[in-house]
Amino acid sequence: MYGKVCSTDASNRVSVTQTFLLHFVRRITGRTHRCAAATGEIMNIGVPREVKNHEYRVGMTPAVVRELVSHGHTVFVETSAGAAIGFTDDVYRAAGATLVDDGAAVFARAELIVKVKEPQRAERAQLSDRHTLFTYLHLAPDQPQADDLVNSGATCIAYETVTDHHGRLPLLAPMSEVAGRMAIQAGAHCLEKNMGGRGVLLGGVPGVAPARVTVIGGGVVGQNAVAMAVGLGAQVTVLDRSMDVLRQLDQLYGNRISTLFSTADTLESSVIEADLVIGGVLIPGASAPKLISRDMVSRMPEGSVIVDVAIDQGGCTATSKATTHDAPTFIVDGVVHYCVANMPGAVARTSTLALNNATLPFIMALANQGVVSALKSDAHLRRGLNVCRGKMTYREVAEATGYAYTDPDSLL
Repeated sequence: MYGKVCSTDASNRVSVTQTFLLHFVRRITGRTHRCAAATGEIMNIGVPREVKNHEYRVGMTPAVVRELVSHGHTVFVETSAGAAIGFTDDVYRAAGATLVDDGAAVFARAELIVKVKEPQRAERAQLSDRHTLFTYLHLAPDQPQADDLVNSGATCIAYETVTDHHGRLPLLAPMSEVAGRMAIQAGAHCLEKNMGGRGVLLGGVPGVAPARVTVIGGGVVGQNAVAMAVGLGAQVTVLDRSMDVLRQLDQLYGNRISTLFSTADTLESSVIEADLVIGGVLIPGASAPKLISRDMVSRMPEGSVIVDVAIDQGGCTATSKATTHDAPTFIVDGVVHYCVANMPGAVARTSTLALNNATLPFIMALANQGVVSALKSDAHLRRGLNVCRGKMTYREVAEATGYAYTDPDSLL
């Protein structure tokens, strides 16, 4: 529907899923015939172009812009914000966006800023107490960002700590799915000899054993990594401390994988015997635990590979440090480390569509109800509130960054 309105170019069409979600949001918000303008709930919303290294995702697709504009809101989009993934300025204009020349103009004119990655230093300098920021933050391992956001006085809602009725993380899940699948692709590539790897083919060939893949964590990242690794024919071992998770994986894959309850002993043996290790552990909001020690890394086979998907939260390997798509790997004790902090940015169009499918209802709630009302009325969205009015409002982030924790209810 939407793609035909904006362009006949297939590259600019939005997914059927997003079109369905637009109708769904209209139903749940009761706004099919009542736009925000009719009730005075008008909001200026900004979508800056991402400036992190090789980050081509965009905070809002034209489909989401169109929905917001149809509710009476004004959406300012920085020129070329989505051009790299086929969402041209003309498509945004057709959706009703107001195009502005640079990010500074977005921050100057908008109240609600919708991004993908954490604001970089220059962006943080433009935030003030009139802004609400809605994006991934990953504050626990990032003290400078935490300090800047607290000092800005802005209201900062983190995608990665918003919950749902089942206690899951609906805005983190899409990127975890992408990252889990990409981890196997990246790991397979890094195992090639020209990348510093062992020269091992992940799935092997007749007469030659496949690579040994150890997946640490059976959450969303781990489940998607297992699916890809099994599909490519690898020998897969997955570790977790939830027997329910291990039973689910065992029922799904049977003897195609090995499931192990994670202890110091099983973790150590599985890591030092692996050709490829995927680190997919997560404690919502908090720094990732350092499960793989320097000693374990030193005992891994030379040319083996670690893909630390937990690097956004500081990494689960003692030897990990964040890298970029420009220079994605480094070697410690003969082991190749792939620690790109924005892995899904490499498949930016898929990632953007998946993320917007998840964020759309929350963006609509913030815009239509107003930020305070939306946070008050939805405890799951309120779980995403990390910083508000100079206070740290997420307990695990406060503990990790040295700030006193403030109950968000006291500030709303």
